[in-house]
Amino acid sequence: MNTALGIIGYPIGHSMSPVFQQAALDACGVDARYMAYQVAPDEVEEFVNGLRQPAVLGINVTVPHKLAVMPFLDEIDDWATEAGAVNTIVNRQGRLTGHNTDGYGFLRALRESAGFEPRGRRTLVLGAGGAARGVVLALAREGVGVLTIANRTPERAESLAQLARNRGITSSPIPLPGPELIESAATAELIVNCTTIGMTHGPGEDETPLPGDAIPPTALVNDLVYNPIETRLLREAAQAGAKTLGGIEMLVYQGAASFEMWLERPAPVPVMLEAAIRAMQSRI
Repeated sequence: MNTALGIIGYPIGHSMSPVFQQAALDACGVDARYMAYQVAPDEVEEFVNGLRQPAVLGINVTVPHKLAVMPFLDEIDDWATEAGAVNTIVNRQGRLTGHNTDGYGFLRALRESAGFEPRGRRTLVLGAGGAARGVVLALAREGVGVLTIANRTPERAESLAQLARNRGITSSPIPLPGPELIESAATAELIVNCTTIGMTHGPGEDETPLPGDAIPPTALVNDLVYNPIETRLLREAAQAGAKTLGGIEMLVYQGAASFEMWLERPAPVPVMLEAAIRAMQSRI
């Protein structure tokens, strides 16, 4: 075995990437091992510089290092620059390039897993953190319709709304929670939860950022939380008659994009999805 891949974060034990990335490598007959590396913040520079070795194809990057790795790269693509975060590093003969595949994964999940085209659609985004930034950038680039961003911190919501407005999208911030949230949800065609509310072992476990009775039956509700597979938000959205999409599809699709950058070949997405879902179900 002379090829190495992996993911860095701090902590890293929660990551699902080794499960589905290794399944993809094995399915393609690639003699490589995808490893999880717990890298402390003061170790990031040394670790990134070590990626220049010929045996390393690249790595994924998760919190809290998506911004921290950027100064140590030779090049950063336009998407990662605008998103302000790198989640994929590719090594080509000692030269490191940074990419962000989150937006690609999000859009592919919408289209291929939910059959949803975002162009011109009224959209409500819940949250204004790093995940929301990637989602808003992707939606703005696709020409989404009116875009509302709900967040507990008004300044962060306004920053994302301005990002969308810079691309010609009508966008405004609102408080989370609040009466404006209910009003915006009532007319939304797409609702995307980018918060951690509802995440297993999180501070809002089995809670929801949006009451079930506020979800219109005509909407698609996409919860980026993937653990558990069915969050309370998705459960209540289904009860309201809405179409639902969990976070595991985006997780796998963004990982598939990384795989294709490293190996320069199509990723076996069905194999990756099956491995991820099976691993999640085993944790229940």
